[in-house]
Order: sequence, then C-alpha cells, then structure tokens
Amino acid sequence: MGALRVAIVAGETSGDALGAALIGSLRERVPDARFLGVAGPAMRAAGCEPLADAHELAVMGLTEVLGHLPRLLRLRSRLLRQILDWRPDVFIGIDYQQFNLGLALRLKARGFATVQYVSPQVWAWREGRVTTIARAYDLVLCLLPFEPAFYAAHAVRACFVGHPLADQIPLQNDRAAARAALHLDPTSPVLALLPGSREAEVQRLAGPFLDAARLLASRTTGLTIVAPMAGPVVRAQFERALAGSSGAPDVRVLDGQSRLALSAADVALVASGTATLEALLCRCPMVVAYRFGTLTAWLVRRLRLVRATYFALPNLLAGERLAPEFLQEAVVSGAMADALEQALHDTARREYLDERFRAIHQSLRRDGAALAAGAVLELLRERGSRGLRSPGRPAGEP
Repeated sequence: MGALRVAIVAGETSGDALGAALIGSLRERVPDARFLGVAGPAMRAAGCEPLADAHELAVMGLTEVLGHLPRLLRLRSRLLRQILDWRPDVFIGIDYQQFNLGLALRLKARGFATVQYVSPQVWAWREGRVTTIARAYDLVLCLLPFEPAFYAAHAVRACFVGHPLADQIPLQNDRAAARAALHLDPTSPVLALLPGSREAEVQRLAGPFLDAARLLASRTTGLTIVAPMAGPVVRAQFERALAGSSGAPDVRVLDGQSRLALSAADVALVASGTATLEALLCRCPMVVAYRFGTLTAWLVRRLRLVRATYFALPNLLAGERLAPEFLQEAVVSGAMADALEQALHDTARREYLDERFRAIHQSLRRDGAALAAGAVLELLRERGSRGLRSPGRPAGEP
C-alpha cells in the first residue's frame, strides 16, 4: 500500500496557518503522509507540495469575485485535473468555501473523501447553502462550538475541533513583553489598526480607519499607532491611503506581527474576520468595522441574506455585544473614534471584557489541529483508506 495522500486547498493567510498546523498533526500520526494543493508559505514549510499559491485565491464578496471569475474557474479546472491524476485519499478545503465547494462536489461525485475545515457561516447568512454542503462534504470541521448543532439539524456530519489560534496564543497576555519586542514606550497608550488581509478590504477601510485614528490621537496624549499588515500587497494599499490622507497621524506600519501588535495595544480598530478573534485572544478591547462592495451590500440587503444578530466574531461567540460594530454606511470615522475612546478609558468595561475574553479563549482551546487530524483519520479508517487500502475509486467501482 502506498503512503497516505492528502490534497489541501487554502485560500489566504489564516487558511495557510490552519493548513500548516493540520499537516503537522497528520504527519505526527502518519509520518509518510504526502500533501499537495494550494499552499501559502506556512503550508509549504510544513511539507505541502504547491500546485498554486494561496494568495491567488484571496478574493471575496458576492460581486467582487466576478472580475476574477474567469481566472478562478481556469485555476479550479486545472487543480481538479491535477488532484484527480494524483488520486488522494482525501480532499480538505480550508475555509474559502466559494472556491472549494465546486472542487469538493466534483471530487466527492468521483468517490473521494471530502472535508471542509472551517465552516462557512451558513448559520448567519445564505442558509440555503447547507444543502449543497451536504452533497459536497463527508465531514465539516467546525472552529466554533455552536456550529455542529446547526449541521446536525441538516443531517451533515460535523464536529467542533476548537480554534488553533486559541492553542497558539497564551491564556495570559504579556503586554509589557510585546511592547518591548516592538520597541514601544511601556507607558504610552497604543492603538492597533488592522484594516483587513485583502486588498479590497484595505481599499475600503484604510481611509476611515486612518481618520478615526487621527481623531483619537487628537484627544489622547502620547498615542502610539501601529498597523500590522498581512502582506506586501495590502501594505502597499495601506501606505497609499496613508500618503493620501489629509492630516494623517504618525503610524508605524509593520510587516505581519499582528499578534505582537494586538498584545501590545490598549485598543484596536479591526476589520471583521479572523483578526477580531486574534484580538480577543490577545485580550485587546476592539472596535470592529466592515464594508462590502456597493453591489454586494445591495444584494445582501435586497435578498435578506443575513440572519445573525451580530457580525463580529467575538460578539457571535459571546452572544452579546462585546465589541462595537460598524457596518457599511455606519463606518464613520467620528463614531468609530468615539467608540475607541470609550474602550480606551472605561476601566470597568475593560475588566469585564478581560474576563469574558478569557472564558471564550478557554472554550476554544482544545488542541484544534490534533482534533482535526483525528477526525480526518477516523473518516478515512471508516472508508478503509490506504496507510491506516487504496482509496479514491469512483463510486460504484469494485
């Protein structure tokens, strides 16, 4: 029997990190396992043979994808051919459901095991997608504790594996050490700006974020502002906004280092997404904002696609408004600056947030990569996969 073969497709920085941790945990259990797919630097370093780079998939939004659709469809067709030729034991799509769903549907129809790592937010918007997910995936690995119950109601196999970030980030934040590592004044108030990990997000949010930071700086003596960037493309977009901003504050732009910046900061202004969870785990009070493209926002409202009370992940996890939220037209610099100022100075509220953030951190801290690897291998054992038979036969083939 040959070695276990795992095809993985990750679509951005957070997916690349999840993929790398999963590869490491799978390799601990199956040392000769082989990995191939769409990978970023972390997955490549973990031993995944890249068919394409994860940054090629960093596009989102109902309408924003349209401009990239021909390229993405060509890429997906090429990947499907290459994965079929390689004949893996399992296909794992990490996040990026828009792209991975089509691959999974085709691969599952040919008899391959399929797994989605990170549930799409079907419980929050476009719930009808769950029927397609049921046809596409044998297993959904959920990062959030309330998701498996939703899938159980739709007869989809799913399990909660916790969030790897909760395992990686210590329960006790050392703000002084983080400031020392970034050479920041240990006594000055610090604001972190995280306007997104995609170019389009930064394009829509950098201006309002910088204006809010400028207003907060005018009211806060000695405020230090740091802005960790997810990569060179978004850094260039942010720096263009910084250069074109009238009366822009002094901002120290960082390459990566979001965890250090959030650990060092007293408050953060964050684009909705994984960075909000990172802020929570670093015990950093935050204000959360997001803007869709104009047409996407119109479609979301017109078709009533959103069902959730909140959109910020900390609020969804807590079931209460831990972080002020600003969506679409509400992304106004003055209102965000007011919320940041309150978060910076309300001592009682900061103490309450610290307690709630810690409780959520503990609930997500489950050695997620190991649980995910165990769930994948259990699925493959049930199917009699190699290394644990020769899998991947088309359905009905003897």
